[in-house]
Amino acid sequence: MNTATTRWLLAGGLLSSIVLSGCVSKDKYRQLEAENAMLQQTISAQTAQSARDEAAIAEGQQQVSRLQGAIKYSVESDLMFEPGSWELSDAGKRTISRMAQKLAPTQTNKLIVTGFADNQPIGPELEKKGITSNQELSQKRAEAVRDFLIEEGADPDLVKAEGRGSANPVASNDTAQGRSQNRRVELSLGG
Repeated sequence: MNTATTRWLLAGGLLSSIVLSGCVSKDKYRQLEAENAMLQQTISAQTAQSARDEAAIAEGQQQVSRLQGAIKYSVESDLMFEPGSWELSDAGKRTISRMAQKLAPTQTNKLIVTGFADNQPIGPELEKKGITSNQELSQKRAEAVRDFLIEEGADPDLVKAEGRGSANPVASNDTAQGRSQNRRVELSLGG
């Protein structure tokens, strides 16, 4: 049972036991009613916030922003690729497929897929696969997204892929959370 439900049950139980015992003045009763109403509002607000948080998580922590006539869609790479890989995961394919379904039928603008990485050195597994830098990894990831967009119906003449490596971080590379945010793919749609 969550905290909000527990509070609700305690407040309701307290209020009903006081009312039933008849040992409370009208003023005290009204005060308890007001506290109960405030508690209900708090629970409703917490429930609504929880639903918003779950929706953001369900959407894969995607971010869309409008920038001077362009739209930028950003997804953390960890949600689209397995660590040390540039092949789209099933979740990554679903995310990009949803975007392609919205864009492809009416696409008239260029779409730039930009891959970014954190500043951590490339590991030995990637080096065995011929990837020697974050620049190369970010390029491969951008190309994988571009290729999948095209498979899903995007116009190949209007989709470009570029890798930026660890350039343009959006968070500090000093923490795991910041590095995760910096490993991302951005899709920019513009004139």
